[in-house]
Amino acid sequence: MTTALRRRPAALGRRVGALCARAGGLSRGLSLRVKIAVLLAAGCALVAVTIGLLIHQSRAAQIASNARESATSQLIRVRQLYELTGQVDHDGTEAALDHPALPEPLRKSAKDGRRSTYLDLSGPDPAVWAARPVGDRVLSVRRPLNTAVDQLHELDGHLVVWGAVVVGLAALGGAGIASRLSRQLRTAAATARRISLGDLDARIGRTPAGRQDEVAELACAVDTMAASLQSRLEAEQRFTADVAHELRTPLTGLHTAAELLPPSRPTELVRDRVAALRTLTEDLLEVARLDANAEEPHLEVLPLDRTVEKILQRCGLAVELDRCEASRGPDPDGTSGSDGSHGSDETYGTEALVRTDVRRLERIVANLIANARRHGAEPVEVTVDGTSVRVRDHGPGFPERLLKDGPRRFVTGAKERGQGTGLGLTIALGQAQVVGARVTLSNAEGGGALAVVSLPGA
Repeated sequence: MTTALRRRPAALGRRVGALCARAGGLSRGLSLRVKIAVLLAAGCALVAVTIGLLIHQSRAAQIASNARESATSQLIRVRQLYELTGQVDHDGTEAALDHPALPEPLRKSAKDGRRSTYLDLSGPDPAVWAARPVGDRVLSVRRPLNTAVDQLHELDGHLVVWGAVVVGLAALGGAGIASRLSRQLRTAAATARRISLGDLDARIGRTPAGRQDEVAELACAVDTMAASLQSRLEAEQRFTADVAHELRTPLTGLHTAAELLPPSRPTELVRDRVAALRTLTEDLLEVARLDANAEEPHLEVLPLDRTVEKILQRCGLAVELDRCEASRGPDPDGTSGSDGSHGSDETYGTEALVRTDVRRLERIVANLIANARRHGAEPVEVTVDGTSVRVRDHGPGFPERLLKDGPRRFVTGAKERGQGTGLGLTIALGQAQVVGARVTLSNAEGGGALAVVSLPGA
């Protein structure tokens, strides 16, 4: 009886266990909110199945015990009537002598002189048998268990339905709790990203009073880290600005003194070093202003082609300017090219228009050309392509670390790229951010470093 009644719920338990394991495997690629809801639902499903199995087994054992007792009592009554009358009472019972359908284990037990019972639940007509020996014959009683088994199946159905309801409610509750947790973690992640992008004032905010869970500790740790990082960076920026500012006065006097020296080779060396120190000091001050977001651009609409040409002339940079076809707008008759298509709104005459600050654009282009000459190799090519300016040299190219992590101050990259302070690219990228431009660094096909300045169109 026990084995037969356990067969169906045990299979159900194995199936639910397999589904829970599969859900756990699928949850690895899901969000934290879905994972918590799935795992909570799976846990509740396991609990519901365990409780259902216990209830099922308890009810099955009760049915088996009652059926055996009832069959035994009926067998005793039929035997007493048989001894008194010599007849087997068939009224409302299935009593018989040497019943042809009597199970063989029960028949063998009766032949051995024992009274025993047997549960048969495998067929379409479940029943309980009781038998004992009467002389050299076997007296048996059979009681059908269709009603009891149907009631057990109905109980299993109720357990499945209510188990599903509990699992569904657990999933909804888990989704609600996980949604709140996920929202708090996403807020922390978004704040950390803002800090990494330079917004040092970003904070998650204070948590409710008395709350000491892991999410509150994470928020407090992120805010503390941001405050410490902001304090350190501001101290570094102040130190850089103060050092550069304090160096200005003695360098001015040193420059004046160097100008008074008599002409000679040592004098030229001194003047050259003093000029280098003055340039470094000005660069440091500029970096400090960029770090402090103290730069205010003066934006105006300019034709990029002629602006870059004038920048090269003012800086005295003997670099040939190349103009791509993409940088040329419509011809005076209103067409652009042989197909007669009209130019865009970012063109005027034969040049593309951009919105930028001339002084800062000059600083960007001059720094990129100086970097290409110092660390690369001739020829250095400057190309105007639409609203972009491309500066390329034919040297060893940018180091992989610089392309991956970006320029670092006072770090020039590979040894073969020469000596320098490493501030040129830092200033170029900082000034580009001020005017809303973007500087992209890469290595050109065929060798050489390539810097592309993408300016906003008018």
